[in-house]
Amino acid sequence: MSKSIEELVIYRIARSKETLEEAILLAQGGYWNAVANRLYYSCFYLVTALLLKNGHPTNSHNGVKTTFHREFVKRELVSRDSGKLNNRLFNLRQEGDYVDFQKFTKEEIFPFIDDVRSLIAEIEKII
Repeated sequence: MSKSIEELVIYRIARSKETLEEAILLAQGGYWNAVANRLYYSCFYLVTALLLKNGHPTNSHNGVKTTFHREFVKRELVSRDSGKLNNRLFNLRQEGDYVDFQKFTKEEIFPFIDDVRSLIAEIEKII
């Protein structure tokens, strides 16, 4: 079944919000590495929606990060803080998923929950 770009954009936005809710539930249990993972993916789904909506499909996580920065952050269509947040969460997800013995704490990860909420609001306005 083929879906339109618009349907995919709507799906990715919904998936972003759902993934943020997953992060919040994991935070209640103190699973901070998993929270970092879910926060990153919340941003990833949202940024891919933005890129698709604006004719910038990508094939990799690095491609999403690079294209988002080039097309939206550098051109000041989104805040620099949003670009930094996306990069920081990408790096945290990499560390949490792939670095042995990496154990994030609440103090390191919890503040990003509100930051991701703000990013969602900012990008939804653009979309």
